[in-house]
Amino acid sequence: MTTAIILAAGKSERMGKNVDKAFLSLVDKPVVAWSLLAFERCADIDRIVLVVRKEQQLAAKEVCRMFGISKLDKIVSGGLKRQDSVLAGLAACDLDTRVVAIHDAARALITSVSISEVVRSTKRGVSVTIGRPVTDTVKRCAATKGASVVETLDREHLWAVQTPQAFQMRDIRAAYAALGKKEVTDDCQVVELNGGVVKIVPSLAPNFKITTVEDLQIAAALLK
Repeated sequence: MTTAIILAAGKSERMGKNVDKAFLSLVDKPVVAWSLLAFERCADIDRIVLVVRKEQQLAAKEVCRMFGISKLDKIVSGGLKRQDSVLAGLAACDLDTRVVAIHDAARALITSVSISEVVRSTKRGVSVTIGRPVTDTVKRCAATKGASVVETLDREHLWAVQTPQAFQMRDIRAAYAALGKKEVTDDCQVVELNGGVVKIVPSLAPNFKITTVEDLQIAAALLK
């Protein structure tokens, strides 16, 4: 069985204080509903585990009911950090889950076709992420603000990584068990740190993460 873990428990700090971007309106649906529907319609997904803030569990249940998410298996509460939410989602997966696809709900433009590309590649025994080659010039700086450029990186081999990211369940569980207290920015990094190999499937459609009001406006324009 293949289970999708959809993460919607982030703090949404760049959207403003006390704003939960997963439940903001995007065209005619909450942001989280777009990702839920993409995974619902994907033939390669059997179940969905939705991870939300504790106080949003009832709202999440209503969204799933309203939009007919029949593959929903569980709704669980997330943690303080993204990786805590992933662990909560992994713990909620049924024992017969062999492949797991982890997705940030804020990437509301994801398509069922792209999900299938990632999941089918994972079934060949490797960890897989979706991403795009970097086209901008990338410079490394000495600090994050008001910094001087240290070097210009060779972008030929650089990719901007997105979600979903899919794994054999045994591999991602073993990688997280070995992680300890290290902090990571995505799940592929967990596998990489444990010596695993990650492949990238090219993203052929917009799949950016909604983090600001401007992002929400751009996503709305693309979805209309």
